[in-house]
Amino acid sequence: MNRESRARPFQAGSLVALLAAVTFGVTAPLIKLAGQSLGPFSTAALLYGGAALFGATSLRRRGAAREAPVKLGDLPRLVGIALFGAVLAPAALAWALQHTSAALASLLLNAEVLFTVLLARMFYSEHMGRRVALAVLLMVIGSLWLVGGADLRVSWGGVAAACAALGWALDNTLGRPLADRDPAQVVFWKATLGALASTLIAISMGESPPAVLASVCLLLIGATGYGLSLRLYLQAQRALGAARTGSIFSTAPFVGAVVAVALGEPWPGARAWPVAGLFAAAIYLHFSERHRHMHRHEALEHEHAHRHDDGHHDHAHEPPFTGTHNHAHRHEPLQHDHEHGPDLHHQHGHAKA
Repeated sequence: MNRESRARPFQAGSLVALLAAVTFGVTAPLIKLAGQSLGPFSTAALLYGGAALFGATSLRRRGAAREAPVKLGDLPRLVGIALFGAVLAPAALAWALQHTSAALASLLLNAEVLFTVLLARMFYSEHMGRRVALAVLLMVIGSLWLVGGADLRVSWGGVAAACAALGWALDNTLGRPLADRDPAQVVFWKATLGALASTLIAISMGESPPAVLASVCLLLIGATGYGLSLRLYLQAQRALGAARTGSIFSTAPFVGAVVAVALGEPWPGARAWPVAGLFAAAIYLHFSERHRHMHRHEALEHEHAHRHDDGHHDHAHEPPFTGTHNHAHRHEPLQHDHEHGPDLHHQHGHAKA
């Protein structure tokens, strides 16, 4: 990340979050095609098996690591995000895709942004200004308007898709403190734990073994749509926090609906075009956000990847070190004024929402 990107955390983080949304968004209609005859937990196991393979191939060599490693104390949180995000959520989505259209299931995943924003506000007290609140509102209105234009009825498939959205929202919230760990390690361990658990559940439930072609397709979908997407999502959370990242990520279901239509499903209707405009306006609000004020940093000791030209890391190295690196370090109390997001160093309170 260059100096300009570090000086504009919302713009750089928003772009990464948008890329994560696109790579994930295209997966729902592809999963429907590849997993038609598979059990939901078998599908989840293959998807996160692919994500685990992606994580394994991108792990850095120990001696060259520039990121803070995953530690034993992170295990309970890793188990939690694996349970909600790599077992229950993908299994619920796989079941939903077998009982409703891919376009509808994709759109119902927009509930994830509501759950994520509420949970981030509840557990982390993340500051959300008027622009972010308006962006979330536009996305919610657009999703409801689009879904309301189709010939729909309440179904268990729709309920399952909403449950998948809740599972991933819990994953997002629990995983927020892991965003400053090595993303490749987080992806690998979450995906590995999830794939193993889903495999055991699939076997215990007597699900049929998957065919070779379906297995290969789902592994590839998982590597890009779940492994790569998760890595990008974690990187975005570093700059944006859980709520803002979740809000931008809500473009993913719209991407999925568009791909589903491209693959032959009916177009949701003429109102889809103004809805696309609402989503575009919401993304603009995120990219154009500015947040700057005088704030104070208290003394702090922690470990994460950092540079010495970001205005927060002025400790000395002997000999001097440049570039991104990782080690335990201490921050002295500091008060200054600059543009920032709700990252690891800026979780202070705000008098006004």
